[in-house]
Amino acid sequence: MRRVADLPPLMSLRAFEAAARLLSFRRAAKELAIAQSAVSHHVAQVERHLGVRLFVRKARGIEPTPAARRYLGEIQGAFAAIATASARLRAHESRERIRVSLLPSFAANFLVARLPDFLARAPGVAVELQPTLDLADVAASEADLAIRYGDGNYAGVTARCLGAERLVVVGSRVLLRAQTRIAKPADVGLHTLLTGMRLTDWTAWAEAVGIDLSTAEFRQLTDYNIVLQAAAAGQGLAVGRMLMIASHLKDGRLVQVLPHVAVSPRACYWLVSARHRRFTRAMTAFADWLGVELREAGLTPARPAEPRRIDAKTRRKRAGRTT
Repeated sequence: MRRVADLPPLMSLRAFEAAARLLSFRRAAKELAIAQSAVSHHVAQVERHLGVRLFVRKARGIEPTPAARRYLGEIQGAFAAIATASARLRAHESRERIRVSLLPSFAANFLVARLPDFLARAPGVAVELQPTLDLADVAASEADLAIRYGDGNYAGVTARCLGAERLVVVGSRVLLRAQTRIAKPADVGLHTLLTGMRLTDWTAWAEAVGIDLSTAEFRQLTDYNIVLQAAAAGQGLAVGRMLMIASHLKDGRLVQVLPHVAVSPRACYWLVSARHRRFTRAMTAFADWLGVELREAGLTPARPAEPRRIDAKTRRKRAGRTT
């Protein structure tokens, strides 16, 4: 590593570079917005530091010595590298960053594959994904936005429904070959029913098709990704969120066991933000883009799109997790 003592003062070095490139102290002074005498002083400082004469003063101006020409060629690359690095850092730091809290299942099965499209459309925006099962405290700025799934009863925030899921019952081919044939909705109660932290999906589907699952055997798992993995492994039936299971159905890991499709207000995707938070241009762009992506993916508008405000006192005990 070079010692600091080997380096001439940076301002003096800049003055030398400008004077040698422009072949004029006067033009160098104008470019650097300093006095001509200051350029002369800086060049003299570089000469003293290097112990080398850099310019020959002539009647009509200055002429760089051979040593100065060699030195100029070597340091110009360094100045160009510094300028490039500075421009890159400035561009990176000037990008507006959005922190988005979301469920791991939504990130893995939907958003991550589509995110490059948004970044290409909004090159001045950086998106930081925060996959978590817990509802981020957007009011305390833990995240700028949150994408949640459920009935929208989240305390102390503004939540806007982005669209309702289409719910179907799915299982593995192995399970369906080995177990009792499922011919009607009530038959699902004869199987182990896989669920996340809440019974939201099963309750919504059962209500839509008009059956009672109060006596069914449920196996509660943590994350919806795990629910899908367990279903694909033949451990039971699951409610498939069509947005999440498209690839599973396509490659045959899961199959739809009944034609019944439920669309319920209990099964909405919500865009959650802090109350009274003004959306930045980047947040608005992301929200608009996400809405288009979800509509194109087939989500059904189940509620008006206006922001929904939930009173913290009446919803406090339901402010924890969503599935």
